Amino acid sequence: MIYIYVRHTVEDYARWKEGFDNHAGARQAAGATDEVYVMRNLDNPNEITVFLGWSDLDKARAFTQSASLKEAMKNAGITSPPEVSFWETVR
Repeated sequence: MIYIYVRHTVEDYARWKEGFDNHAGARQAAGATDEVYVMRNLDNPNEITVFLGWSDLDKARAFTQSASLKEAMKNAGITSPPEVSFWETVR
């Protein structure tokens, strides 16, 4: 399983979460699975970390460069450049 790791800071968690939820269809159309882990920093609740399951590494990489994602992030009030990396499960 492939995962996209994203970490960034937002202006307002509720605003970000609404935008994140509204973008679910675009993620799924681009190859996302139903595996989604959203975490908030306990010391800074506007710092968000997300792990998103993906079906294919090339599709995951393409999605992170998509205009759709850039627009969604802008509209969601992200205040820091996102830290993005790609992970796989190992045993």
